[in-house]
Amino acid sequence: MLKNIFICIFLLLTTTLAQVKVVTTTTVIYDLVKNVGGEKVEVDYLSRGDQDVHFLEILPSYMTKLRNADILFQIGLQLEMWAPQIIDGSRNSDLRVVYLSDEISPKEIPTTKVDASMGDVHPNGNPHYWLDPHNAKIMANEIYKELSLQSPENDSYFKKNLDAYLKKLDNKIIEWEGKMFKLKQKEIIFFHSSWIYFADRFGIKIAGYVEPKPGIPPTPSHNAEIIQLIKKKNIKLIVTEVFYSDSAPNQIASITGAKVLKVPTQVYGLENIKSYIDMMDYIVNQIISHG
Repeated sequence: MLKNIFICIFLLLTTTLAQVKVVTTTTVIYDLVKNVGGEKVEVDYLSRGDQDVHFLEILPSYMTKLRNADILFQIGLQLEMWAPQIIDGSRNSDLRVVYLSDEISPKEIPTTKVDASMGDVHPNGNPHYWLDPHNAKIMANEIYKELSLQSPENDSYFKKNLDAYLKKLDNKIIEWEGKMFKLKQKEIIFFHSSWIYFADRFGIKIAGYVEPKPGIPPTPSHNAEIIQLIKKKNIKLIVTEVFYSDSAPNQIASITGAKVLKVPTQVYGLENIKSYIDMMDYIVNQIISHG
């Protein structure tokens, strides 16, 4: 009888302490999972914050990370074209793959057939939706749903964490929108076509891109066009992600006097960017300081 009681206690403790094992493709998702999952989740990520998520060198260690995972969270919209190879290599038939884009309203969906001549255009829409903080709220809610499905006994714990995080994020959104208000309709040059969700949320205008087409390296002829555009419209700012070369932006800036601003678009993209909120704080504060 006493032995059975000890077994029941052991099983109860094991269930209570069991963690949902999660891997995320990006550090933004990683941070959201940590906020919602707390101590009930063991989470790791694949792409570093200072890497271009479009391109990831596939390493055996990534497959090892997925081998014992319960859930893989992805951005989706064909951003992580490298993910299927890692999933297959993990040989984890129980792995649940979740695309956080499923509840997002995608922007820039092509109206014609996509081919290589168009550059890195995504057939189902622009995948950089996390740069709109309202979409981060949607992502956090989807993470909550999946964690609760995996670990229903911890549903109330996950819900409490979700509600606390959304409240914090809502307060920051009010702050960010207030700061960006003075830049409404401000024209900015960006390096890559990552910024449509951010621009639409905060009311700024994308005047052009340093890349002639998404994913196509800058060319002298296109640089000349951007220089003329900046001079004509008196544009003050060129924004580029930290992982892109700043050679072309710096050349353009040296001729036009525009300011080149390098910002992270992932958590850990810079040393002091340790959360999604840190990242958005940095982007907003840098743009309003130099815009």
